[in-house]
Order: sequence, then structure tokens, then C-alpha cells
Amino acid sequence: MTKQNLLLTISVVLMGLYPFFFASGAELPLQKSAASLRRPNILFILVDDQSPFDFKFYDPNSSLQSPNIDRLAAQGMVLDAAHHMGAFVGAVCTPSRHMIMCGRTVWHLPISPEAGKYCPPNLEQNTLAAVFNRAGYDTMRTCKVGNSYEGANKQFTVRHDAGKRGGTDESGSPWHGDQVMNYLTQREASKDVDPFLIYFGFSHPHDTRDGRPELLEKYGAVNHTDQSTLPDSNPKQPALPINYLPAHPFPHGHPGLRDETTVSGVWAKRDERTIRNELGREFACSESIDIQVGRVLTKLEAMGELENTYIFYTADHGIAIGRHGLQGKQNLYEHTWRVPFIVKGPGIKPGSRAPGNIYLLDTVATLCDLAGIPAPESNEGLSFKPVLEGKQTTMREVLYGIYSGGTKPGMRCVKRGDWKLIKYDVLDGTVHETQLFNLANNPNEFLTEHGKKDSALTNLARDPKYAGKLAEMEKLLLSEMRRLNDPYRLWNQPDDGLTPPKAGKREKAKAK
Repeated sequence: MTKQNLLLTISVVLMGLYPFFFASGAELPLQKSAASLRRPNILFILVDDQSPFDFKFYDPNSSLQSPNIDRLAAQGMVLDAAHHMGAFVGAVCTPSRHMIMCGRTVWHLPISPEAGKYCPPNLEQNTLAAVFNRAGYDTMRTCKVGNSYEGANKQFTVRHDAGKRGGTDESGSPWHGDQVMNYLTQREASKDVDPFLIYFGFSHPHDTRDGRPELLEKYGAVNHTDQSTLPDSNPKQPALPINYLPAHPFPHGHPGLRDETTVSGVWAKRDERTIRNELGREFACSESIDIQVGRVLTKLEAMGELENTYIFYTADHGIAIGRHGLQGKQNLYEHTWRVPFIVKGPGIKPGSRAPGNIYLLDTVATLCDLAGIPAPESNEGLSFKPVLEGKQTTMREVLYGIYSGGTKPGMRCVKRGDWKLIKYDVLDGTVHETQLFNLANNPNEFLTEHGKKDSALTNLARDPKYAGKLAEMEKLLLSEMRRLNDPYRLWNQPDDGLTPPKAGKREKAKAK
């Protein structure tokens, strides 16, 4: 080794970069300084239950005030077609958070009914934090407790998890913000120069949406607790969603689901006063999250770390809150199957936008790619780094979604281009429904019950003009179900000789 290379190696070691240098097996160009070889930091922000259409950068008519998250969107890339793949339990967040942590498809998770066939052993050793720990990153996590992947959560070196859904600094989102602020302050004091992966999770805006008093007042909302009365109307409350209905037009297939019947402040009510008040509570909790995001971004900038940090902002799934007459996340409409998704960081063009066609399960592959770390062999996701770099606009042509948490087989959907098919096979075969939407013409998935005069603004499945497109999408859905090892078949599909998992007792999704 030459003297120049020796000096460069020493500087790399001093900066905490030697594990990366050694693992790569590559020669470091002499013309690059050690400072220019710093690996990027990762700040991964995940909230609980948030529709993309809560934000102005997805719905300009939204009244949510989120200046810090809006700024991330303006300074980075917004993805318009980011989805969670779905769930086989009512607690949709559980498989979603498993997919984020391990990068595996929904039927290949360690908790799936098909785990024995399709999930490798000791998967937790190849989850997000474990992979980054081995690569020399410092890993830190704060998030809610429960309904997640505990084996993966334990891999974080620093961990502060708690359920925080109250309206005070100690009981709400500021607590999660404090954990990240304290961690960054400690790094600063100890002059820690290792790259970091911070998993910045929140317990809100999931119910119970007990917001801070001043933010509730801002959105005209109250923490309504009397089931026998309606909350007061208030002109400051958010407007009803554009695709609001007082009831879903047919049973969704999950009787007694807590998200649809027992959420405090809503229960089974879908009247205007209840929904607008609950949206006000949702927005109050979301703005509180925005404030915490702003605190952390300001701290990173003061530390000189902001420009070298990739910042991801997303949710584990969307939420209905009155849209299509639903309240929870156990559906496959765009407001719930899609998630908000922003990425800001080195090399990402400010103010850029792309469909993406990504799943949350692509997180592991993408973060590894951005950090120069090989993704684990167990990963099934795709790195969407090419989308972030502007080299392509989508990662997939086809997207598949499931909800099988209630009566089986449940719901399935498939999307390709502007077209989307949703099918319902629930309540022991007593409900068979098919919906076909052209999302370019009908992005809000209006139904007949919405009363739109334009014939294109409805479910097109029964329109003879679209029989060919319906058949094409039905074939595509079956193909995706086969490809992804879906253990069920719907009423009008071949059974393929499958023996689906035995249905247990009808479960009620727990609020955690």
C-alpha cells in the first residue's frame, strides 16, 4: 500500500467508514477526500393511519396545515402511487409493518397463514435494523407498541417505544419527538460520526384521536365521548370528503369490526357532524406530528447533518373516515390502499413527482441501495432508487392488494395503468361484488350512490361497453394471486386445487 493510500485508509477509519470500505472491496479514488465519502444518514418517518388525501400536495382542497411535511414534499419527491400490499387480519398495520421491516410480500410473512411454506427461518436477523447494524450504522427507533414486528423491532440498538395517543406533551406525539431529539443531542455531545438510521414512528393519527386542545380548537373539533349525542357542528371543521357516503352500499364482509363500530367519537355513525368532527381530530393529531417533524429537521440542520440525510415520510396504510361510508382501513379504495410517500435527500430533484408504483415492502431494498448496502437474500422488494433519481417513473406495471381479515376470501384488487378492479367475496358467499374504475376519469372511485351525472363517474363493471376490459382485469387479478401465492380463490375463479387456510373465529381488530 502506498503512503497516500495508507493515509486515506486511516482517515476513513477515523470517520467510522472502514466497515463500508472493507466490505466493498473497491479502491477509493485518491482525488476524493474522506469527507466526500460519508455514507448517508436515514430518517424514516412512519405514522399510523393516514390517508394521502389529508395533505394539500395530494388534495389541494384539504384544510390540513402541515408546513414542515409540505416543505419536505417541495424539497424532495412525492410518489403518487405508493401502496401497502394488504392484510389477512383486521389489524392492517401488523402485516404492513412486517412488510416494511423485512421486504417480503404479504403471503410470505412470518405471521401469514402460509408462513410455513414461504417464509425462511430466523428472518428477524435480516430485517431493517439488523442489516444496517451489520453495515456499521447506528440504529434508533421510537414508535407505538404492538401490532408490529417485535422480532425486527428488537434489532434496533436504541429503542424507545410507547403508545402515545393523548393530547399532552407526555401522552401524545411530542413524546416520540423528544426521543429523537434526545438521541440527536447525545450524538452531538459524544461527537458520534457513525451514519445513523432513525426509525421515527408515531402512535397518531390512529384513534383515539385526542388532540392537543389548541389544535382541536383550530379545526373546530372536540374529543366527543357521549355516544348518545352528536358533536356540535363548527364551521372550522374540515369539509366532508369528496367521496363521502352515509353508508357503504353493501356489507364489506367483516361483521363487528371495531374500526367500523366502536371507535370512540364515531362508533357506527356516519352523519355529517360526526365525520367532520372526527376529521378535525385527525387533522389536529396530524398537525401535531408535523410540528415534531419540524423540530427534528431543524436539529439536523443545526448539526450539519440535514443535507446528508435521506428523509422518508409515509404511513402504514391509509384510512377512510367517512369516505365511501367507511371509517377504518379494512378496504381497498385508493384513500386506504394508497399511502402518502415523500423522499428528500441527496440527488433527489426538489419538487419532483412520479407515480412510483411501489409497495411499502420496497423499503428495505431502497434504503439499502441508497446506503450502498447489499439487500438481504430474503428481501422480495424492489429498490425504487431509479425513480428517486429520475431515471424511470414506475417500478411495476401491476399492483395487487388484499384484505382478508374478516370473512374469507375477502377483498382483492389489481391496478394497471388507469384501470382498477376490486372484488368482494364475503359473508360465506352471500356477497359477491365487482367494481371496475378508470382512475384517470374517476380518481375518487365514485359509485352510483354518489349521484354523479357523468356516466364515467361510477363503477363500470356492469356496463357492457367495458366487458372486454373487465375480462382483462379479472385475468390479471388471477395471475397476480397465483404469482404471489394467494391461498384463496374468489367465486368466479378456478380453485386451482388449493386448500385454503382454515378460517378461525371472526376476529376483531385490536386498537394498538
